[in-house]
Amino acid sequence: MSDYDEVKHEGLFDGGDTTVTLTLDDGELLECVVLTIFEAGGKEYIALMPESGEDEDGNVFLYRYAETEDGQPDLTNIESDEEYEIVSDAFDEILDEEEFKELMEGEEDGENED
Repeated sequence: MSDYDEVKHEGLFDGGDTTVTLTLDDGELLECVVLTIFEAGGKEYIALMPESGEDEDGNVFLYRYAETEDGQPDLTNIESDEEYEIVSDAFDEILDEEEFKELMEGEEDGENED
């Protein structure tokens, strides 16, 4: 398993709790939980959510994702509206899949209770 696969499978959607510290434009540091790393439009992206209490709006940050030669994450901004639209649509699909999985798991749990 490569370093990338290890990072990918530690995302919150996969039961992990990997965090990343973002440096915002104003120099503020923001600790974020990795939700998932995913592909869209032939590139890889990462979805990050500020740890609870830091951002009560439930914002999710989307960045291009790559790794340096030594396996460190390299995040870059999504520059165009077109690219952002592709990425946000792909992330919305992931959210829908996660919601569906939770619903199915809930139904299975309900069947076992009867």
